[in-house]
Amino acid sequence: MAGIRVTKVDWQRLRNGAAHHTQEYPCPELVIRRGQSFSLTLELSRDPDCEETLIFTVETGPRASEALHTKAVFQTSELDGGEGWTAAKEAQMENTLTVSLTSPPNAVIGRYLLSTRLSSHRKHSNRRLGEFILLFNPWCAEDDVFLASEEERQEYVLNDSGIIFRGVEKHIRAQGWNYGQFEEDILNICLSILDRSPSHQDNPATDVSCRHDPIYVTRVISAMVNSNNDQGVVQGQWQGRYGGGTSPLHWRGSVAILQKWFKGRHKPVKYGQCWVFAGVMCTVLRCLGIATRVVSNFNSAHDTDQNLSVDKYVDFFGRTLEDLTEDSMWNFHVWNESWFARQDLGPSYNGWQVLDATPQEESEGVFRCGPASVAAIREGDIHLAHDGPFVFAEVNADYITWLWHEDESRERVYSDTKKIGRCISTKAVGSDLRVDITGLYKYPEGSRKERQVYSKAVKRLFSVEASGRRTQIRRAGGRCLRRDDLLEPATKPSITGKFKVLEPPMLGHDLRLALCLANLTSRAQWVRVNLSGATILYTRKPVAEILHESHTVRLGPKEEKRIPIAISYSKYKEDLTEDKKILLAAMCLVTKGEKLLVEKDITLEDFITIKRAHPGAPGKNFSPV
Repeated sequence: MAGIRVTKVDWQRLRNGAAHHTQEYPCPELVIRRGQSFSLTLELSRDPDCEETLIFTVETGPRASEALHTKAVFQTSELDGGEGWTAAKEAQMENTLTVSLTSPPNAVIGRYLLSTRLSSHRKHSNRRLGEFILLFNPWCAEDDVFLASEEERQEYVLNDSGIIFRGVEKHIRAQGWNYGQFEEDILNICLSILDRSPSHQDNPATDVSCRHDPIYVTRVISAMVNSNNDQGVVQGQWQGRYGGGTSPLHWRGSVAILQKWFKGRHKPVKYGQCWVFAGVMCTVLRCLGIATRVVSNFNSAHDTDQNLSVDKYVDFFGRTLEDLTEDSMWNFHVWNESWFARQDLGPSYNGWQVLDATPQEESEGVFRCGPASVAAIREGDIHLAHDGPFVFAEVNADYITWLWHEDESRERVYSDTKKIGRCISTKAVGSDLRVDITGLYKYPEGSRKERQVYSKAVKRLFSVEASGRRTQIRRAGGRCLRRDDLLEPATKPSITGKFKVLEPPMLGHDLRLALCLANLTSRAQWVRVNLSGATILYTRKPVAEILHESHTVRLGPKEEKRIPIAISYSKYKEDLTEDKKILLAAMCLVTKGEKLLVEKDITLEDFITIKRAHPGAPGKNFSPV
């Protein structure tokens, strides 16, 4: 009898694509998800007999091996089950055989080669059937990335567009973003990002073998979306100068960025800021099958020394002393959350994990951040992998202001310590509404439980238990920050102050505000008020000073007074950046030696006039979303 061989293969793309929720990928290869069966129909050169065995081989990556779980050899069986790859006959009609293959729910993801071998009486017929792509599977209960809600899977895995929130706490603005994970070549580009990583370049076989683990894969992607340590996708720029590239404000989606990086032979794309990094990473992770969303944190701390406080040094006009201030509070910061189990930490820390591709601080020598369990952040368990102290500080650091004296001594100034981590926001499931998820990250601000968690985190930071060595805290102004500095509040002054906007701040118009002061005591008090203002970037980095004036005010018992403030358009127009932001500060010096710092972030609005189509209709003002 002549040897038997496979003459044709039908990958059943429509059936498998629908079953695996992958029908939208426009790839030439079949795209499937792990832990779930898929069907193939093989046309054979003749009708097989009972002694002939069908053996399959799947392999991925260079030097694939069964030891590294990047290769598997298995044959058709009537029995279901087994921990590895399995195959079962579905149907047979003469010389046509339909088989069902199943990958384990912890299989390595990526591009696979499938081969088959028909053997009988020591005769073998080998045939390469072709390539397929295996992804994570949020629909599979045994997969670490399993997400139970179908509505959430539709939103966080399959939705190819979304909303990113930006602005300031009091004026949050929504921007549409095209993730485009199903666009032409995007899946191929996402796989190539993994292959361009330094860990793959150093040891490709080992790197590929680790791609079964969402912790590993997301950490690699977090590093590769920025270009700081590698030929990553996006180059950051925060100085307001975007020559030779595209302003971060002009991007409206990830597809053009990813395609430019890929077609440009992996040259980083200029330029990105936090929401661009987050938008691109959301595309990549959704494309690979990990449920991911974009999260915006308003008044976001950048704690460079990881002491869980933002230490700001100011002069007697409330101006930030850039040479001394290493920490900062950004008007907003955008990162990602991905949903998966934490086998390394335990089930209490499963669920949403913070990932941040914006290159802020190094993590184990590389600019990346996460995954950090949101549950761990909420409970102050900052010692757990990865990057807990940095993420905790972003949402829960105390904002501490120090007045710097000419003799290089410092004095703590009363200010709003609870301004960090406000209105943490993400897009709602199934709509474009904003959902506030601050409660997932921390207990109510100022509550007893929130203070207990903060104290717990600070004690963990300063203990030798967390890392086996004492955490070093940066010396600021020649003095080491002690744990007591972080836990003891500044003395509350006997006056209060607040900036009030008198007219909507519109680009092209003068600004009119007032500083409202109130005497809390039953005695008269004199207050020296030093006012300053500067145009700033969204990171609150000052660009140019536009206000510098002083007032002396007498406040009678329980009296309230307003100090009017006017800033002409001509004063700020030359130094305003594309962020259109201004920071005002008032250092209030009370006769008893008390000091109060009041700050106000202002975002100028562009208003456009849209005229109705019919004659005589009045124009109407709209603010862009």
